[in-house]
Amino acid sequence: MAPQLIPRKQLKAEMKALLADAQVSPKGMTALYYAVALVISLALVFAPTVGIASTFLSIFSTLLSTVLFAGFTLYCMAVRRNERAEYLTLFDGFAFAGKLIALSLVTTVLVALWSLLFVIPGIVAAYSYRFALYNLYENPDISVLQALDMSKKQTLGYKGQLFSLDLSYLGWEILATLPIAVESGLLSAEATAAAFYGAAQVPAEFALHSALPEWGWVLLAGVWVLVVSLFYLPVRTCTELGYFEIAKMTSGVDAAPAQTADDGDEQDSI
Repeated sequence: MAPQLIPRKQLKAEMKALLADAQVSPKGMTALYYAVALVISLALVFAPTVGIASTFLSIFSTLLSTVLFAGFTLYCMAVRRNERAEYLTLFDGFAFAGKLIALSLVTTVLVALWSLLFVIPGIVAAYSYRFALYNLYENPDISVLQALDMSKKQTLGYKGQLFSLDLSYLGWEILATLPIAVESGLLSAEATAAAFYGAAQVPAEFALHSALPEWGWVLLAGVWVLVVSLFYLPVRTCTELGYFEIAKMTSGVDAAPAQTADDGDEQDSI
């Protein structure tokens, strides 16, 4: 089948209605997801800041975030199928964490390599591999290369629509990163003042970043993104999964495990 035009606004409305009837609160799941991520971020603040330990903890935090997002997406997949997903679903990604991490690393490397040619090929590559993780979520038995190859076929004709979907949530994404932008601005102002006046003579109005400890900025940013995400992340994830379902249907490429003969016989006998 040829790619079809996806009615984005209609799909969003359908996902909002579906999430409103979810057996496990989407806001509760989102809060749990970001609360765990915040604890990890705060732990990094108080961890050693030099040496191999610091590098290891930073990498571990990134990988752990990948696994947690897999669990959040699995919850959204269950909601779309009218299935019950408990809060512990957030940790289901640990069952195939190795493949999740490998796929994320391979995708990052491939996109980076394409970006070396120019910015546009890198962006196109990122959209080509957009559904790779979803394929792995649906069927952890497939290989990393299979998930990537499926995604390239599924996204044919849908990259532009996925880009439009991202643009429709750009305002929310910017709002979620507001504390980080403010912190970066204050850090820049403080560094500029330190270079001009000297580190020991920076005027108070240029040292606003130092008024709050690093853990305070991490806590502020974490709580802020948690609150903002409550209003858009579940709908955004479920809507993108809707794009994924349509792309699977029109491309004929599906990572879902094939039904066994015994399963079919069992269903016929019921």
